Amino acid sequence: MTSTITYSGDFTIVSQHEKSGAEITTCAPLRDGGTSEYFSPSDIFGISYGQSMLMAVAVLGKHKGIDITGATCELKKSTHPEPKRIGTIFCIVRIPGEYTPEQKKFIEHTALNCPVSLSIHPNVQRTVLFEYGL
Repeated sequence: MTSTITYSGDFTIVSQHEKSGAEITTCAPLRDGGTSEYFSPSDIFGISYGQSMLMAVAVLGKHKGIDITGATCELKKSTHPEPKRIGTIFCIVRIPGEYTPEQKKFIEHTALNCPVSLSIHPNVQRTVLFEYGL
C-alpha cells in the first residue's frame, strides 16, 4: 500500500491512498488544540484493530463457510498521559447468526491473532468480548 500524507495546517492531516484516491482526514484531539472534527491518528489506530479483526475473520472464514456479514465491533480506546501513548483498548465484537463451538473458537482465535493485533505493543491492555446471535 502506498499513500501520501499531507499536513494541511490547523492540526489537520489528509492521507490519500495512491491506487484509489480515497482520503482519510485526521485532526488533533481537543486536549491537544484540535477541533475533534475528525478522528485522531490514535483513533485510527484503534479503528484499524477492530477492522483488522473483522477482516481476518471474513477472509479466512470464507473458506470455512463462515459468513459474518453484519458483524460489528464497538471499540473504546483510551490514552495514558505519561508517556503519552494508547493505554487501553476495549472491544465488543458482535456477530449475528448461530455458530458451532468449533466455529466460535476459529472466529475468536482468528480475530485475536489478526495482523494489527500481532503488531500492538504488549503494554497496551486489550479486552475483547465476543457476542453471538444478535
